Amino acid sequence: MNAGTEATVDPTTLAVVKGRLEQLVDEMDTVFERMAFSPVISDALDRANGLYRPGTGSMIVQGERGLPIFVGVMQFAVRAVADRIEEPRAGDVYLLNDPYLGGTHIMDVKMVRPFFYNGRLLCYLANTGHWPDIGGRVPGGFAAEASDVYQEGLRLPPVKIVDNDEVCGDIVEILKFNSRIPEDIEGDVDAQVSALVAGERRLVELIDEYGVDVIERCWSELEARAACEMRSYLAELPDGDYEFTEEMDNDGLVDEPLSIRVRASVRGDELTIDFAGSSPPCLGPMNSVEAATVSSAVVAIKHIFPDIALNSGMFEPLEVRTPTDTFLNAAVPRPVSGCAAETSQRIITAVMGALAQAAPDRVPAGSCATINNLSMGGIDDSGNPYVMYVFLGGGYGGHREGDGLSNGCSLMSSARTQSIEVTEQRYPVRFDRYALRDGSAGAGRYRGGFGVDYEFTFTGGTARASLLGDQSRTAPRGIAGGHAGSTASPYFVLDGEEVVLPMRSKGENVELRSGDRVRLRTPGGGGWGEPSERPPDDVAADVHGGYLTDEEADRDYRTRR
Repeated sequence: MNAGTEATVDPTTLAVVKGRLEQLVDEMDTVFERMAFSPVISDALDRANGLYRPGTGSMIVQGERGLPIFVGVMQFAVRAVADRIEEPRAGDVYLLNDPYLGGTHIMDVKMVRPFFYNGRLLCYLANTGHWPDIGGRVPGGFAAEASDVYQEGLRLPPVKIVDNDEVCGDIVEILKFNSRIPEDIEGDVDAQVSALVAGERRLVELIDEYGVDVIERCWSELEARAACEMRSYLAELPDGDYEFTEEMDNDGLVDEPLSIRVRASVRGDELTIDFAGSSPPCLGPMNSVEAATVSSAVVAIKHIFPDIALNSGMFEPLEVRTPTDTFLNAAVPRPVSGCAAETSQRIITAVMGALAQAAPDRVPAGSCATINNLSMGGIDDSGNPYVMYVFLGGGYGGHREGDGLSNGCSLMSSARTQSIEVTEQRYPVRFDRYALRDGSAGAGRYRGGFGVDYEFTFTGGTARASLLGDQSRTAPRGIAGGHAGSTASPYFVLDGEEVVLPMRSKGENVELRSGDRVRLRTPGGGGWGEPSERPPDDVAADVHGGYLTDEEADRDYRTRR
């Protein structure tokens, strides 16, 4: 992943090529989301596209609208494919979802297409998308009580899904036979392949216009500049070792906290992030794989230094250590369904917590770091099978320049909550509530953002629901005197009775009957600074807006004027 070192392209050409590359991958994102059958891709945008180097798999460019967690992950995935292709050919596409070969959880399916120009392998086009169901013990794959990866779904090493621009029907049939919603699988395969073809067409046009030599020199120069940007930011941090620990609720099987311990070591313009001392591999599905852990650490840094360009150069001054005796570098057959959606977020907050000590003005207070993955599947009243998957945002932490964002997207993604209209149209549910969660934000000079209060009623047919979340024990932290935000608080209403799952934030195969309800309440962000320093007008505005009650204002701010 070493960046190039020579600046050999004039600035105007470099800027134009950079813009064209970004436009290219943005078009790939658009094709994928417009053609996908699954709402989690087409509506929630849980996907990414990019270009990657041959051999190393290092990232040339990734779409700005793609999920940040895939920034590092896709490099591992592309390299895994490249290492296994004896003779790459134009017109072929390889599919994989193996978490241990550069993946995340099994539901994130990658496709990789070799790109040739005048007979030479120049790069790979690749993408990933979250498929709502690819088998496993529960609809949607989020098996909160899985004890090995074989219970989480169909696990695939790199296999050829397109041969000489013809989709391999036998592979598609295998995928469909292992899914509860085979029609969605077929549609998503076509969408994912089409995005790669669209990207290839635009890349040919770009190279035809500028030539291979110029394009490759632009790639190297952009990587070198990203490395310089990262080094310049790291050089601003004081040298030292900064430690922080986050605790997750449990692993879904054993009700004991999981610790993520981080030591961030700054030396000049280089940074080492070491997870030694974190909890050992766990029995349940909250283990993380190396690719996801490394990518999560880099996403944390990107949160702190958002201007750094998205290419492999940003990795050049970084070293991320993921010891194999921790749950953050899982090996077969450890279950990993919570890897990308939950554990990754706590890795991000742990790294940010450590670096907050080195850059207190850049790092906000603690944020919501769970998306309450809810999957539900069964047969609707019309006799059609369905699998519904929803996830939620929450409150970001307050920061030195203002209040935290309310209902912000997941820290590891830019995906958005699916629209309630689309969800009601496709699945047997009726929404009763989708609102900001009053009182969830931590008080402070700059308060945290508010979490989400989300409730729906199951309307008929059959349903089994599974929940894989976290942060019901440990609230997003306040800093500089700010108060903590609220914890997550999910529950079911079954036969009129409120039911909190034994593991609180995790459980699987909860049978729903018509009229039963699901209510998910996500954390609010922590506050920044002493609440007594918050201007009275800001407190009064929150009360007037319905964000705070008079009693909450009196309690947290000693004023409501």
